[in-house]
Amino acid sequence: MRNYETGASSTLLVFDIGDEVLSALQSFIADQRIPSAWFQAIGAFENATIAYWNRDTKQYEDIAIDEQVEVIALSGNALPSKVHGHVILGRRDGSTIGGHLKRGIVYPTLEMHLTRFESGISRRRDDETGLDLIR
Repeated sequence: MRNYETGASSTLLVFDIGDEVLSALQSFIADQRIPSAWFQAIGAFENATIAYWNRDTKQYEDIAIDEQVEVIALSGNALPSKVHGHVILGRRDGSTIGGHLKRGIVYPTLEMHLTRFESGISRRRDDETGLDLIR
């Protein structure tokens, strides 16, 4: 992954073949001591895992994507302790699938615009849903 400063509070991150987006982003956020950030990205994955949150079971259900897909949209927020993103992926036949991104392996590239915030946000476990929500 390469990064290019584009302003006082923004960075362009360019991910390379084989990069796992979430772990690379989390490492960057922690290494740069960024309290919190918002991101948007486009590009492509050679494979990915997305998830659907089941309200009844209060569990994520994994969906394996074992094919080349376009990253039509990826957005979310990042803290040094957690990256949370949702994604829409485009398949060869023009259909799409989307959900909570759990893992994405880049091929051939992914371009991400990261907006840094000076103050952090915090997440706390919500008893009703079992999710770590922004509070």
